[in-house]
Amino acid sequence: MELDKDLQARQQARELARQAEQAQKTLAQMPQEKLNAIVQAVADAFAKAAPELAELAVRETGFGNVADKITKNEFASKRVLEAIRNMTCVGVLKEKPEEKLWEIGVPMGVIAAIVPSTNPTSTVCYKALIAIKSGNTIIFSPHPKAIACTMRAADIVTKAAEAAGAPKGTVGCLSIPSMAGCKELMEAPETRLILATGGPAMVKAAYSSGKPAIGVGAGNGPVYIHHSADVEKALSCILRSKTFDYGTVCASEQSIIVEAPMEQAVKEKASKMGFFFMDKEQAGKLAKLLFKPNGTLNPEIVGKPATALAEMAGFAVPPSTKVLVAREQEAGPTRPYSMEKLCPVLAFFVMESEDAVLAKAIEVLIHEGSGHTFAMHAEDEAVIRKFALQIPVSRFLVNTPAALGGIGASTGLFPALTLGCGAVGGSSSSNNISPMDLINIRRVAWGTDHISAPQCPQGDLVEIITAKILERLK
Repeated sequence: MELDKDLQARQQARELARQAEQAQKTLAQMPQEKLNAIVQAVADAFAKAAPELAELAVRETGFGNVADKITKNEFASKRVLEAIRNMTCVGVLKEKPEEKLWEIGVPMGVIAAIVPSTNPTSTVCYKALIAIKSGNTIIFSPHPKAIACTMRAADIVTKAAEAAGAPKGTVGCLSIPSMAGCKELMEAPETRLILATGGPAMVKAAYSSGKPAIGVGAGNGPVYIHHSADVEKALSCILRSKTFDYGTVCASEQSIIVEAPMEQAVKEKASKMGFFFMDKEQAGKLAKLLFKPNGTLNPEIVGKPATALAEMAGFAVPPSTKVLVAREQEAGPTRPYSMEKLCPVLAFFVMESEDAVLAKAIEVLIHEGSGHTFAMHAEDEAVIRKFALQIPVSRFLVNTPAALGGIGASTGLFPALTLGCGAVGGSSSSNNISPMDLINIRRVAWGTDHISAPQCPQGDLVEIITAKILERLK
């Protein structure tokens, strides 16, 4: 009897989880040096395949562009490897003689990794590197829209890891696109942690699985161009960020906020650089295209260039157009431009004062994007500090393209493709997720002289303590 697709997917998930658990027992015995060698081999193999995987991803999903997908793949291999090279994640991490304390890194075990369609290959390398570095095995659950390219990426990682000495089952990948299979993987007894990068429904499912999970929230970061900023440089950063892979990075800017005296200068310079400020009619046409009637993002607009979006919406723009901009003043479910748009489209807010800008940025983030990312262009450190102390985000970026700064490509943040949003954003972590988020720490603690006990037999000590308690209760 032939099993239906969901049953096959569930059975595959179970088998992969069992294999991964057995492999992890071997991996857990490996010293950091051996894990490092496996990680090096995986990163090298993936970097070589970066162009092939980029082409596969764009062809299969229709999202983004090949050049930026190559950059993402190289970031996920070369840049992540560089960041984790000298990390110690397993074994003795610290010895604190003065505190009579040791800290030992312990792998979590089998990790279930959800892969988004917007980053279907780079996410595989990034998550594999941080998992293996910390002594864990990993099983990928691809997005149905990106099954072939994700499986190809996982195959490259698997072969490189095993050739470098990793046990069979260290890396696995579901090959049947089924929510039933993904759910089975997340809830499998062998699964110890879920790394959930994807849409809100998938992240919610991860947190509802009964297993520890690290999920991400929606990105909807505003960018504030302060009057102390170099406006042309600020706009260049925003342009680079918002057109990078056609806006598919969740940390990319979603709205520009300026004070009224800055409006004209920003619009004039932006218009010369490829920003197209839509009129009310054009903005209305595009708004109908951005989201479905149920409020979810229309996948047909994700990762498409600005000129294609305008054509789809039914109006013409100059061929040099890079980003479409709509005037907006409010945030909420009936205001599509105030939400996350995974394409080169921006809202444009004009406020009367600095305090009004702060209030609007918070309003936008509370509506969607709490805990994720905020960007600011300014030279006035006092205003940067003022905003940094109040904006509810985990990544506050200054004078950098948000898409690149948020993932750690153009900032000192850990290079990551899973960006935690903290409690305010419904996440269990506010970190750019690194190997150190995938271990437990065992602490070995010696007795100290901080508490002195009477020199008497144990039985007498109990009697003395009991007597003192009774005396205090009288």
